[in-house]
Amino acid sequence: MALVTITGYPSSGKSTRASQIKAYLDTKLAADEYDGPKLTVEILSDDGLNLPRSAYNDSRSEKPARGALFTSMQRQMAADKILIVDSLNYIKGFRYQMYCAAREMKLRVCTVFVVASPEVAREWNIDRQDGCFYETETFDNLLMRYEEPSSMVRWDSPLFTIFWTDADIPGEGIWDALTKGVVKPPNAASLSVAKAPTDALHTLEQTTASIASHLFSEASGSGGKVLLSLPSSSPFPSEPLKVELNLLPRTITLAELQRLKRQFVTIHKKAITLGSTEKGLVDWSEESVASKFCTFLEEHLV
Repeated sequence: MALVTITGYPSSGKSTRASQIKAYLDTKLAADEYDGPKLTVEILSDDGLNLPRSAYNDSRSEKPARGALFTSMQRQMAADKILIVDSLNYIKGFRYQMYCAAREMKLRVCTVFVVASPEVAREWNIDRQDGCFYETETFDNLLMRYEEPSSMVRWDSPLFTIFWTDADIPGEGIWDALTKGVVKPPNAASLSVAKAPTDALHTLEQTTASIASHLFSEASGSGGKVLLSLPSSSPFPSEPLKVELNLLPRTITLAELQRLKRQFVTIHKKAITLGSTEKGLVDWSEESVASKFCTFLEEHLV
């Protein structure tokens, strides 16, 4: 349904604001006038994942901690849930990664920027009684590296800013963003890759080799329309595979056909092994491969 990204300085009051947001959303969902889908509100945090503050002491420990947070976020996102991610989320690239994951799930998103001055955040960090404080060097380093969100970029918007002096949260604005906001479709960065069938490589090799062989045998050199009837590699072929080419009047050598065949196979192998990001399904049938290879030959046998 929706993803709320909480971001802010360390010890700036993010968890407090996340709890306030959850309480507000729970109240709205339980209200008699609410007639929307049944939703739950959950908070995902470093504490909930047992990630210690010391994980941010150096990059070697921070990277797997961030990975654990992102993996858990992907696992918990759902169409019937509002998920609040309560963590530093201080890197623009990481917030963008979260945004793409939400778009792939077709969720609404918003970002909440919890603001406290460095002096206030430092004082709150020192005064923490729960043991969840940052080492002084780590705290200063995180402050220096913090990348503020901006409403001008799509992955941080809509953006809601809450100052440490604010008693309340902009609950109504957050509610509208999560329940009425535009659900953006997945973009190229978040589309699932369509994989080729397991026999695609075999079909590619056999079909192109058969066309090259039959074309060398039947092309007269006079040009014009050439009709080839090829044996199908299908275990239950209904009829031979028929393809047609229009060639210029010239002599075609076997070496030339083999070279073009290798080029065509090399180009399409990458799509088979790595997948394709083309819109729609990619057809790897004998007929489709044969048609594409014939077009390729017509363009290069000039």
